[in-house]
Amino acid sequence: MVRKFVSIIIVIAILFNFTACKEKELVRYESEFIMLFDTVTRIVGFAHSKEEFTEYSQIIYDNLREYHQLYDIYNEYEGINNLKTINDNAGIKAVQVDERVIDLLKFSIDMYEKTNGETNIAFGSVLKVWHNYRTEGVEDPENAKLPPKEELIEASKHTNIEDIIIDEEESTVFLRDPLMSLDVGAVAKGYATEQVSKIVRDKGLTSGLLSVGGNVRGINGNVVTGDPWNVGVQDPVSLRGQSILKLVKIDDVSMVTSGDYERYYIVDDEKYNHIIDVDTLYPSNFFSAVTIICEDSGMADALSTATFTMPFEEGLELINSMPDTEAMWIFSDGSIRYSDNFEIFIK
Repeated sequence: MVRKFVSIIIVIAILFNFTACKEKELVRYESEFIMLFDTVTRIVGFAHSKEEFTEYSQIIYDNLREYHQLYDIYNEYEGINNLKTINDNAGIKAVQVDERVIDLLKFSIDMYEKTNGETNIAFGSVLKVWHNYRTEGVEDPENAKLPPKEELIEASKHTNIEDIIIDEEESTVFLRDPLMSLDVGAVAKGYATEQVSKIVRDKGLTSGLLSVGGNVRGINGNVVTGDPWNVGVQDPVSLRGQSILKLVKIDDVSMVTSGDYERYYIVDDEKYNHIIDVDTLYPSNFFSAVTIICEDSGMADALSTATFTMPFEEGLELINSMPDTEAMWIFSDGSIRYSDNFEIFIK
C-alpha cells in the first residue's frame, strides 16, 4: 500500500563536517506535513543526506499517524478500535484496544492525580457541549450563544475518572457510565510527540526538533553549534499569536504552551476559549497563555492545561514542587510571571 506522505524538504545549509576524515557532512533539513492531530507538524533535523532525513521524516509521519488514529474521538478507521470506539460502547461493553491506548489512559490518570483533578480525560461530556456550541458560534457568529448552565451541570455528572475500567491483561477498556465520554485533547498531542521522538531517536536521529501543533520536543541540541535550539513563545495578544514574545533555549526537553488565542468564539463581544475549568465548567480566564518546559512532552501538555485553569499561586506551587519543570504565565494585561528557574531558558 502506498503511504501517503506530503513533505517539503528544504536544505538550509551545509554546516558541519562530522569528522576530519571521510565522514559525510551533516546537513540541516526541514520537513512539514498537515492533518495529523488536526494541526501542522514541523521537523528540523541534521542528517548526512536528503534521503536519510526523508527516512526520519517518514518514520515520524507513519508513527504519528498511528497515534492520531488510535486517539481520535471523532472518526472511525477500518480495523482499528480507538477512543471513539470506546466512547461509542460506554456502558455497553469493554473494548479491546492497542496497548498504546491503554498506555495513554494510564498516563492520563497519573496526570489527573498529579494535577489534583485539573486534567481529566473523563471530562468529555462537558467538553462535547462546549465543542458543539463553539462550532455553531464560529459558523454563525451573529447567533452565537453560551451553553445553559443546567446542561453543563448535567453533563458534569458523568465525568468520574474512576468509571474508566482498564483490564491490562485482556487489553480492554470499559466506560462504566453510559453517558461518559473520553476526551484526551489535553494530553494526546504531547504524549504522542514524546513517544514518536523516542522512536525516531532509536532509529538514528541524533539532533532534531519536532513540533506537533506547538508541542515542541528537542532531540538533543543543535549538533552543529553545540547550543540548544531556539524556540519562539507566541505573543497571545497578537493576532492569533502570530508574533514572538520570548525566545527560549531548549535541548533535550519539551516545551508546550496552552493559550486562549487558538480556539475560541465570541458571544456578546466576549471571547470564550476552549480550555474549560473543571470546577466552574466555563472557559478559564486567569491567563492568556501558560508555557511549560520539562523533559516529557506529554507531561508538559497536561501541565500547561492544568496550570492554565489554576490561580497563579496554586499553579506556581504545583510547578515548583515538580523537579526539572518550569513555567511562564502570561496574563491578559500582558504581564508575565515565572516559576523559580524558567528565566534561565530565555535567550
